Amino acid sequence: MFDNNRLERRIDNLERKLDMIIKHLGLPSPDPATPYDEIDELIRQGKKIHAIKLYRDLTGRSLRDAKDAVEARERHLQ
Repeated sequence: MFDNNRLERRIDNLERKLDMIIKHLGLPSPDPATPYDEIDELIRQGKKIHAIKLYRDLTGRSLRDAKDAVEARERHLQ
């Protein structure tokens, strides 16, 4: 259906372009991507509250934002 290597190359190209735009505009670099592997594992184990807490610890986001993000991630995994 989709060639994963092709999609990965396209994502890499987009990330490079965004980095150049950010640098050109003089914006601060965004935080590194949230490592979802551990959060995903907690969701799979049914430990949603633990996943929310980990998300908050990693991102510094509010409880509401963390809950929304974890629930969106949960829907994505199903």
